[in-house]
Amino acid sequence: MGHTLERIKAIQLQERIIDAELAASWIQDGMTLGLSGFTRAGDAKAVPLALIKRAETESFKVNVFTGASLGSDIDRLFAEAGIVGKRLPFQADPVMRRKINEGEMLFVDHHLSQTAEWIKAGVIEPIDFAIIEALGITEDGLIIPTTSVGNSALFVQYAKNVIVEINTAQPALFEGIHDIYDTGKQGDRLPIPLTRVDDRIGVPGIPVDLEKVRGIVFTHQPDSPSTIAAADEETEQMAEHLLNFLRSEVRAGRLTERLAPLQSGIGTVANAVLHGLLDSEFDDLEVYSEVLQDAVFELIDAGKVRFASSSSITLSEEKMKQVYGNFEKYRDKLILRPQEISNHPEIIRRLGLISINTALEFDIYGNVNSTHVSGTKMMNGIGGSGDFARNARLSIFVTKSIAKGGRISSVVPFATHIDHTEHDVDIVVTEQGYADLRGLAPRERAARIIENCVHPMYKEKMQDYYAEALARGGQTPHVLEQAFSWHARLAQTGTML
Repeated sequence: MGHTLERIKAIQLQERIIDAELAASWIQDGMTLGLSGFTRAGDAKAVPLALIKRAETESFKVNVFTGASLGSDIDRLFAEAGIVGKRLPFQADPVMRRKINEGEMLFVDHHLSQTAEWIKAGVIEPIDFAIIEALGITEDGLIIPTTSVGNSALFVQYAKNVIVEINTAQPALFEGIHDIYDTGKQGDRLPIPLTRVDDRIGVPGIPVDLEKVRGIVFTHQPDSPSTIAAADEETEQMAEHLLNFLRSEVRAGRLTERLAPLQSGIGTVANAVLHGLLDSEFDDLEVYSEVLQDAVFELIDAGKVRFASSSSITLSEEKMKQVYGNFEKYRDKLILRPQEISNHPEIIRRLGLISINTALEFDIYGNVNSTHVSGTKMMNGIGGSGDFARNARLSIFVTKSIAKGGRISSVVPFATHIDHTEHDVDIVVTEQGYADLRGLAPRERAARIIENCVHPMYKEKMQDYYAEALARGGQTPHVLEQAFSWHARLAQTGTML
C-alpha cells in the first residue's frame, strides 16, 4: 500500500477523507467511543488527540472503551482534560490511575475476553463511534489493522459510526498477518475451529459496512514504545526457578522439551521470565498470547520459537526498529487475532497453555491480587490474566518477594483483593523459589509457600502468624484480627516490617 489514495481501494470511500478536527467535532457529550489499541499498540491517535484539544474550549465527557491500554499518552491526556466518564477494560497510566482512585472517573475492570460478550449482548453502553487505526481499506471493504487487533473488529461491527485513521507510519508488511474471526452471539455458536497455534480461521481484515464509515483521517505517527525494563538479578532468579519447575515436569513425563504453547502477560517481570528461556534446552516453542513483547522476538531470532499468535505487538524502541525494519523475517511466524479469540477460554483449554502472569501480591494459600494496592487502590486492571489462569494447563504467577526496598512483602497472610482464587493458581514464583500448589490442601500450600517464596526479612513473621492460625483451626486457618495487620502497619508507618 502506498501513501496516497492507494490506501483506500474502496473507491466510494475516497471522498470521505477529512481532518482529525472535523472528526472530533462529531463526538458529543455523553457518547461512547470504541478506540482501537491494545497495550500501546495500534491505537487510534489523531482523532483522540483532536478531541483532547477540543476540550480546551468545551466541556464534555465521553465513555472510552478500548482493547487494553493506549499509547501516545492518550489515557494521560484524557484524564488531565477530565473528559472521561467511564473507562474499560484496562489502563496503565499513572494520571488516569489517580483519577480513578480519587473517584473522578469510573473504571470497569473485567476480563479482556468479556468486553465482546457484553457488547454483543447489549448490556453496556452502545458504541456511537468506533475510531480504528488501519493500514488501509481493501476494495471489498476490509479494514486492515496495524500492530494490534484488540476489540477493533467488534467495535466496527457494533458501532453506529466508524472513523478510520490510516497511519502511514505503521509497517505496510503487516498486511496479511491478521486473522479476523467472529464467534457470533452466545446461544447460537459453533465450536471455534482453532486447534493449532498457527491455524488461520478467519479473514485478513475487519469487515465494515461502508455506509457506516463517516470519515477517513490520514496520520503518520509510530506506536509508543513499551516501557518494560531490562532483566535484573531477581527476575533472572525467578526465570531460573521457573525453568527448574518446567524441567521437573519434563522429568515427570508431563511435558516434552517443546513444552506447550506459552502465554506471558504484559510487563517487565513476565517479559524477563520469558527471556530466561533463551539459554535453556527448550526448543521448537510456540506462543499463544494476548501480547508479544521483546522476549518473544529474541526467542524467534534465536530459533527457539517457531510460531507466535497474539492480539498485539508491543516492543521497546530499540526492538521496534529492529523488528519493523526487518519484518519480512517474521511475517510467516506471526498471527494477530481479536482479543476475543486470543483470550478465549475454549481455545486456552484446548491448546493446553502454560500461562505466566504477574501478581501484585499473593497470600499463603495461593490467592492472587493482580489489581489493587492494599485492597483499595487500582493499579491497571485484571487484563487477560483471569482468562488464562482459570483455563490454562499450568497457571503460573510471578512476583518479586518484596517491593519498595523491603518495606512491602509481596507474600502476605491474606491477599487484600482477590482476582484469582487459590483454585485458579497452580504455581507461584518469587526470586526465593517456587511453590507447586497442585493437589495440595490449604495447610500444605501454606507450608510450601512460606518455605519457598517468602523473603527472609518476613519469613519468621509469617511463620508466627501461621502458627497462631493453626492453633485456631479450620480448613483454611487464619487469625482474622491480624490477617490484614501487615497492610494496616504499612498504611500507618510506611513499612510492613
